[in-house]
Amino acid sequence: MNGSRPTPGLQRGVLLAFGTAAISALSVYVNAFGVKLVPDAAVYTTAKNGIAALILVSLALALGARREVPTLDRRQRGGLVAIALIGGSIPFVLFFSGLALATAPTAAFIHKTLFVWVALMAVPLLGERLGLIPVAAMGVLLLGQVLMTPPTGMGWGPGETMIAAATLLWAVEVVVAKRLLTGISAPLLAASRMGLGVVFLIAYLALSGRLAGLAALPAEALGFILATGVLLAGYVSTWYGALRLAPATTVTSILVVAAVGTGVLSALTTGATPDPRVVAGYLLVVGAVAGIALSTGRLHPTDARRDVVTPA
Repeated sequence: MNGSRPTPGLQRGVLLAFGTAAISALSVYVNAFGVKLVPDAAVYTTAKNGIAALILVSLALALGARREVPTLDRRQRGGLVAIALIGGSIPFVLFFSGLALATAPTAAFIHKTLFVWVALMAVPLLGERLGLIPVAAMGVLLLGQVLMTPPTGMGWGPGETMIAAATLLWAVEVVVAKRLLTGISAPLLAASRMGLGVVFLIAYLALSGRLAGLAALPAEALGFILATGVLLAGYVSTWYGALRLAPATTVTSILVVAAVGTGVLSALTTGATPDPRVVAGYLLVVGAVAGIALSTGRLHPTDARRDVVTPA
């Protein structure tokens, strides 16, 4: 096995990560229209997450989740609940609540630092390696994001704190999910994340007295909720599939290129020409992501599938 060439499993993981980024780019674009039609962002999020949960639970059952669940030990079952809390529910509430208080550029910038926190945790906790090229590429990636979404007039208040907390929880989720995927199939983990997560979201709406909002969704929003729910199901499926096969640092870094896709879609539909500084940011992000993807095979030559004992 040549250490400079990625194995087939690792190649599939990287390709799935790019697929996740493509879905994310389209999802963010569509969500921008749908969320404006529902006054309460938490209600909108719960509704679209419910669609995703229905799809993912059905898929997991079709792929043998009924047979897999009884074989899980207590730690693995606890992990499924933890993923639902730190990935599929609490951070969504924190993020959208914070979004109502924080400035949009600041919120976007904070959230896009996810790959930095994952890298800081993945090295000591997952044993992932970061060579000179990936570290330099991540620095360029961060610079590209500053140019794309400059945190102008950046302040810090309760909204920014909630968004930062949500981002950190999603970073922890990546590390926990990466460990769980060595013994739990990706479809079951995805179904648990969204299925149990939407239960927690519904409980949150009930406790906050906003559950009736689900029954009062505007008719014009239903199409967007269905579309974004389907996209979210695809996102989570490919996300966990990529994490199962490729390093967490690689997967989260590749996801950043989704912002470029969303920006291009917006420019094509509005006809507006992006600012030259933003275009420079796009180019830096694309170049950095390419460098990280190409260097992955040299740093992580072994096939990540070797530790998986359940079908995915």
